[in-house]
Amino acid sequence: MKKKIAVFTTGWCCEILSQFLTGMQSALKDEGVDVFLFTCYPTYVDTPAIKHGELNIFTLPDLHDFDGVVIFGSGLDFHDEIEKIMVRSREAGIPVVMQGAKHDGAVYIGSDNYVATLAMCRHLQEKHDVHNIVFLAGTADSLDSELRLTAVKDYLKESGRSDDLKEVFYTKWENAQATRFINEYCKSGRKLPDVFICANDGLAMETTITLNNNGVKVPEDVLVTGYDLIDDSQIFDPSIASVDQCFTQMGEAAGRLWKVIFAGKEYSPSVIVPCEFVPGESCGCHEFRNSDKIRRRVGREAFTKRAANTYFNRKLNLIDSTVLSCLTYKEFAHKLHGLLADNHAFEGNSFHILLDPNFGLSINDPNIRLRKNGYGSHMEVIFSSEDGVAYDGEEFQTSGLIPGYREDGDNHLYVFLPLHEADESFGYIVFKDCMNKIYEHTLQTYQSRMGLVFDKFRHALSLDLINKRLLEVMKRDPLTNVNNRMAYEDKEVFLQSEINSGSAVKFAIAMFDVNNLKLINDSMGHDAGDEYLIRCCRLICNVFKHSPVYRVGGDEFIAVLSGEDYENSDFLLERLHNRMSQYSNVLPLPDDYISIAAGIAEYMHGEDSTVQDILKRADERMYQNKAKIKGEK
Repeated sequence: MKKKIAVFTTGWCCEILSQFLTGMQSALKDEGVDVFLFTCYPTYVDTPAIKHGELNIFTLPDLHDFDGVVIFGSGLDFHDEIEKIMVRSREAGIPVVMQGAKHDGAVYIGSDNYVATLAMCRHLQEKHDVHNIVFLAGTADSLDSELRLTAVKDYLKESGRSDDLKEVFYTKWENAQATRFINEYCKSGRKLPDVFICANDGLAMETTITLNNNGVKVPEDVLVTGYDLIDDSQIFDPSIASVDQCFTQMGEAAGRLWKVIFAGKEYSPSVIVPCEFVPGESCGCHEFRNSDKIRRRVGREAFTKRAANTYFNRKLNLIDSTVLSCLTYKEFAHKLHGLLADNHAFEGNSFHILLDPNFGLSINDPNIRLRKNGYGSHMEVIFSSEDGVAYDGEEFQTSGLIPGYREDGDNHLYVFLPLHEADESFGYIVFKDCMNKIYEHTLQTYQSRMGLVFDKFRHALSLDLINKRLLEVMKRDPLTNVNNRMAYEDKEVFLQSEINSGSAVKFAIAMFDVNNLKLINDSMGHDAGDEYLIRCCRLICNVFKHSPVYRVGGDEFIAVLSGEDYENSDFLLERLHNRMSQYSNVLPLPDDYISIAAGIAEYMHGEDSTVQDILKRADERMYQNKAKIKGEK
């Protein structure tokens, strides 16, 4: 039976995360270990509800079912979440390896940022005569960011140049924060520093772009450096001078550490991987690496990636159109399953969409709320394929995490992503062996689009049902519970369109007028009058049971006859008359008294040009019938 390691982090650090996981899997390839990555994409600027919805995926696994936990701290800077994971790990009695940050009870694994930063400072001073420095930091509680800043301060202090650090600005790892800072800096007219040292390559590239937009050239006017040495920074123009933290080697070290832990041997509480500063074009050094060679390689790959992105976007658009065209939840589940069964080239042969049963139930019942904390005991299986084998059940026990999962065979990487809207959980999706998707950020795009289209579908269907119910209420007579005048007017519009189209549609209009309503209201009160109207309406509905009936006035009703009622209209009209009381205007009237005048007119194709033509004939015949009834007293 294979071991299982749960990895927790956000997916924004996609390149270094994929390097770390690749290294760890490589070191564990002969060990029999599956890696379960629970990841999401919250940002510091998100609302608390959105953050909660994203980070909820961390609650999915029962850590008692795992052999170890990795917290990838370079991508997870939410300290409350880290503490929760640590508590659960202790409860489960399993070891924790924490990358990029230190925590009591966890084995620390990281890179020697401090030494590499000292090397960066030495290079900037000795090669480029840098004196004035602005440091764009991450967050004040980030171990990596603060260690880099401390190294800069220590180097300057030892050199007797502490005043060279002119400013420290905390970006919270948001590129937009760096953009605002650089724009304000340039507009202020302040003298530029000699270098902007940025806490990662993303901030360094954003800083370079914003400086250029303000007419400041890098490296001619100011130098820029970063950290992580990601591919994007190497092909960037200018290539970013950066610290290579050797994340692949760090992952390999983590894998070797797990082998020691699983073997029950003693291990060090801290593992440090050496890293190095690599000069680049952004600090004015062109001779240290061949960035053009990397750019040419990426250029060759651009066509293939563009074609893949085109297919990917078409797939997402197809999912959007398929889901949003559905009129019921049952249709949604059926069509989405069919779409993925026919074409899952992007998702792969191992892919799963599992939804909370309340997702579908909440569409029809607003009193059913979606879960905000954790996941339910069971999930509804919308689509599930493991190694090309479809799961044959409609429900799945959530604790199992993956339908069809096997605890033997080759090692695999499973990636779990949340489906949600704000803090309301829909369920989760699972990809398998998808390192390229982690690296290229396509998982984030897929997850966010799926969550968005599911939410649009749910709200659209809920609103549609609400609107239908409101329309039903608006078009329903509250006393008799038959259709009202508004409903009849809509029906009349439809009938008129049939006439205008030249259709030989067969229908008739029956008009009814309740006799003696005023007499009963005046003598016995309106409650008695209401009861009388209800009795009369019930008789009309019982006789013309296949036709819609409308109350169009206080004592007036209309029925539109078609089909069987149309064919038997004369017989039904006679039946109505036979079931009425003997007309009387003498009080007291019997308790079951019913008297209705009625007239029916058929649509005459080729003769009637409007519904009003038919209605007029039916009205005339109804008044003729009323006169006849009153004459028979």
